Amino acid sequence: MKPLSVKNLAKITAGNLVQGAEEVLIQHGAYRLKQVKKPNTALFTSKRIVNWKSLEPLSPLVLVTDRAYRPHEMPKHVILLQVANAEEAYWKFVHFYRNQFHIPIVAITGTSGKTTTKEMIKHILTADRQVAATTLSSNSRTASLQYLLDIDDDTEAAVFETAVGSPGDVTNAGKYFKPTIGIITNIGAHHLNYCKTLEGYIQAKAEMLNIIHPTGTLIINAEDLNTKKIDLATFRGRVLKVGKHESCDFRASHIHYEQKGMKFILQHGRKSYDIFVPGFGEHQVYNALAAIAAVYEIGVSIPVAAKRLQTFPQLKKQLQLFEGIHHSMLLDDTWSITTTSLEAALHVLNALGDGKKKIAIIGTITDLGSWGYIIHEQAGECIQRIGVDVLITIGEHARIMADHAVKLGFSAPVYTFKNSTLVYPLLQKIVDANTIILIKGDMYSKQVSKLAAELKLKPIPPAE
Repeated sequence: MKPLSVKNLAKITAGNLVQGAEEVLIQHGAYRLKQVKKPNTALFTSKRIVNWKSLEPLSPLVLVTDRAYRPHEMPKHVILLQVANAEEAYWKFVHFYRNQFHIPIVAITGTSGKTTTKEMIKHILTADRQVAATTLSSNSRTASLQYLLDIDDDTEAAVFETAVGSPGDVTNAGKYFKPTIGIITNIGAHHLNYCKTLEGYIQAKAEMLNIIHPTGTLIINAEDLNTKKIDLATFRGRVLKVGKHESCDFRASHIHYEQKGMKFILQHGRKSYDIFVPGFGEHQVYNALAAIAAVYEIGVSIPVAAKRLQTFPQLKKQLQLFEGIHHSMLLDDTWSITTTSLEAALHVLNALGDGKKKIAIIGTITDLGSWGYIIHEQAGECIQRIGVDVLITIGEHARIMADHAVKLGFSAPVYTFKNSTLVYPLLQKIVDANTIILIKGDMYSKQVSKLAAELKLKPIPPAE
């Protein structure tokens, strides 16, 4: 955080310094007591603090509040700034802090690919810039303030995920970050427990259009069906489309699998560029297109971006390739699961498993609320359409996928389990060196994660 004096904070918030020294520098911010971890923190709250003793090691603490404290209640080590409304004071502070910096800020939302695209952008930019960014996929709304305060005078660019757990989340993130570039990677069906309907979820993602600076840029996947449903008529900035269609501003063609990644030709303007991106699947090409489009807007040339992208480190548990039991191949994709990412993973399984026995182990899709049955049926349709040689599901809801796939005509062997206990013994019997296994779930499924760990022997090294 760029330090700010108590005196200046009082001016920004129209606050009255009741107790403490105005020259003390604020170096951290918080709006919940549990977020106060270090001295010199400004805490914005209307809640009454009772246990002052626990805060002594964190002094000086600057308390910005609209709650009235009696003189004897307030310890001497606390700096008290009285304001008319603590929430309004907080947002005045946030807006002031963000407006100090005139740098490119990228915000990314989407059902799948957010973290990968963000990490690609970060990887490309950090070669010659100071970059603030979301830590992996830690993108909850409670983290937004800390990510904003990571920006200081040395920061030259920033890239943040703006996830959707419920309507308003992207709008809320926009109040902090005020992005100059926005990316919607794709829109599947997720978090329907709060968004209620697919249309509601699409609109929650479409909030991205309202948070980008009026002269900013929106980058979208031109081929994503649900993204096409967003009305772009009110967007005042520039729209860049990525995809395979001739109308795309950043177009991929001649896509094919290579050792440890994907190779394709990028066409932009009248020029063509050979691109290699680590990580398997056509979806990885779309992630790369969005990342290249974003850094190009920031000022990185396509040849430079392409060279830096070649060294992008693949993210753990995202279609990571290992040697598995009995010298099989294992694709660990246990970071998250949606119907969108499941379809992408099955395509990778089939591409890498050409000529091999292909086994898919799939766990439950979460955060669906009353839509759970329907979405799991859609996953079953996806499995039936793309196909595997053996299907194994783990979990009661995951069984819906298997049952629906069979109902639609899926004729390969199917095994459904409540938990993972019996899966490993089954695999010991049916796996050999000519087998490739996809294990697909999310980080919150201990059953699936444990099984993935048991199946891994060692990473498969890149070809020389």
